[in-house]
Amino acid sequence: MNQEFKGVWTVAEINDGKIETVSYELLSWGRDLATKLNVELSSVVISNKVENLDSLIQYGADNVYYVEDKKLEHFYPDVHTNILKKMVEDFKPEIILASATTRGRTLMPALAAKLNTGLTADCTDFEIEEKTRSLIQIRPAIGGNVMAKIKTITKPQMATVRPKSKLPLAKDENRKGKITKIEYDEELFRSKYTWIEFKKDESSVQPLQQADVIVAGGKGLKKPENFKYLQNLSKKLKGAVGATRAVVDMGWIDYSHQVGLSGKTVSPKLYIAIGISGAVQHLAGISSSKYIIAINKDPEAPIFKISDLGIVCDALDILPLLEKEIKSGDQNE
Repeated sequence: MNQEFKGVWTVAEINDGKIETVSYELLSWGRDLATKLNVELSSVVISNKVENLDSLIQYGADNVYYVEDKKLEHFYPDVHTNILKKMVEDFKPEIILASATTRGRTLMPALAAKLNTGLTADCTDFEIEEKTRSLIQIRPAIGGNVMAKIKTITKPQMATVRPKSKLPLAKDENRKGKITKIEYDEELFRSKYTWIEFKKDESSVQPLQQADVIVAGGKGLKKPENFKYLQNLSKKLKGAVGATRAVVDMGWIDYSHQVGLSGKTVSPKLYIAIGISGAVQHLAGISSSKYIIAINKDPEAPIFKISDLGIVCDALDILPLLEKEIKSGDQNE
């Protein structure tokens, strides 16, 4: 092993100056690995502004390296990749973890290509190989039927981690660490992208991969207008709206809601599948959900094979009843 690489890094995610919860989840993973390797754990922040950097120390980091510049107001993949590449070359961490969010899935493959190293996506667990100190990256494969163990032979070893797959460590406000601001030349901040606009998804309370509850719909909803029931239900449950590839392809709902191997892999506490038969690609994307409730009029639908609770009925018969119960509950509050 090349001894010049040392330390574990996690890539924090910042939204409008605020540190996202997935950043603290990553530190929980990183703390385990850093302890086993007897190295320091560092969190990397790249943003135009950031509040409460101390919290990254309080949740497990030994160091925080941050790049702060007004030109980082928007997420330009090439700029973030170039900055992080330079940081990796300067500090040489042996392991880099990012969350398997939209941002992490965009940034990490580009960074791995720039560094000429490997990347394992959507991991759900890690081990350290004692003899070599190598990172063993564990993730579902073949539609979720097996758990693959992957070892990267180049450094740094890079992986994205499935959100919600580990709780953050308990916050320790007395924990001490070092926070270092890193400054780079203007050249690294030049992008080939042009910012157009950002439209917030108003149909869900929170991002799909970070939701504890997901209410998802398929062709059993019969028409796009019926997704209003799912949106109302998800807001009441403080969750997010999901969908199958079929209804996304038909234009019923935006791709950002697509769940499955060609969409987002999710692991909520509760997944409610309404009018979804259960294609293997969709099932692979929800297999790590803690509880699954399925509503489908076909008793032989594959979705029932992995459900904790199955309700055999037409989705459009039960959705108005659920909405009525929601309104009744609102009136009683």
